[in-house]
Amino acid sequence: MGLMQRVVKPSTARGKKHVINREPKIIENHKQTLFLQGHKTSPTAVQCLKDFYHLKKPDGKMMSRKNDILPFEDATPIEGFSKKNDASMFCFASHNKKRPNNIVLGRMYDHNLLDMFELGIENYKSLSAFPASKFTYGAKPCLIFAGEPFEMNHEYKRLQNIFVDFFQREVVKGIRLQGVEHVLSFTAANERVYLRSYRILLKKSGTRTPRVELEEIGPSVDFVLRRNKLASEELFKLACKRPKALKAKKVQNVKRDAFANKLGRVHVDKMNMEKLQTRKMKGLKKSYADRKKERGDRAVKRAAAAASGTVRTPSGAGVAKKARKA
Repeated sequence: MGLMQRVVKPSTARGKKHVINREPKIIENHKQTLFLQGHKTSPTAVQCLKDFYHLKKPDGKMMSRKNDILPFEDATPIEGFSKKNDASMFCFASHNKKRPNNIVLGRMYDHNLLDMFELGIENYKSLSAFPASKFTYGAKPCLIFAGEPFEMNHEYKRLQNIFVDFFQREVVKGIRLQGVEHVLSFTAANERVYLRSYRILLKKSGTRTPRVELEEIGPSVDFVLRRNKLASEELFKLACKRPKALKAKKVQNVKRDAFANKLGRVHVDKMNMEKLQTRKMKGLKKSYADRKKERGDRAVKRAAAAASGTVRTPSGAGVAKKARKA
């Protein structure tokens, strides 16, 4: 018989809360990001790593020590850090002669590496290089993607997906206009990705709708796409699978248009317009001639019924029976 693995249960309320927070959920927690430095780094790569950490706050954790890690050769140490800190994304800074000023963005699925991209830093300006005032701490950025590669190239599509996963925060149902104050713009052109950061300024316009201006606040980076390690289509589809409890039940004859307006189709039987009750108005009353004609028609029907030996009146079948005996 094999030895049974002993399960250690938490004995304190804090430990129980920690275990419950790690359990699988229908609606996941917002994603935590690890920020790590390699064994060899450069001031540019480290400063870019710190700027990304400031953009990601408070959903990020900066590791203080340098780590002898090569993600594209062996991702096991990063997977261990991910499991220990319950983080599903990482940002890694490194530097060497062949690939200077490196930033590696990656994400996990079930604490195993899903995909990652290695980006080279060119023409870098940090947050501190811009004297403009910065955005509010923890604000949700508005992400803008421009460029044909984001629509046509498979690698750039996956890179766009990682950027969205990296910079988005918790999901909210609604947001006010004054809450949108930060813009991150990604432009793909000339085999590069240009990252620019702006602050939204709402100025007076003389109307209810304010005049919108953009003020660059940094960081400003030109990224060169170097190496990547992408998950297979099956694994990526499995990682994006939604639980059945979150899937909206399909309602027949109801759909939504491009603006999320609900459109419904109702099936109604053909209506008998002769029995339709309309509003009683003097103009809709029958004329004297029409009423006289209807009385004449009823008299003719009664005479025909009497000639045939059956008289049908509103009193029922008893009257008709007496008419036949007579």
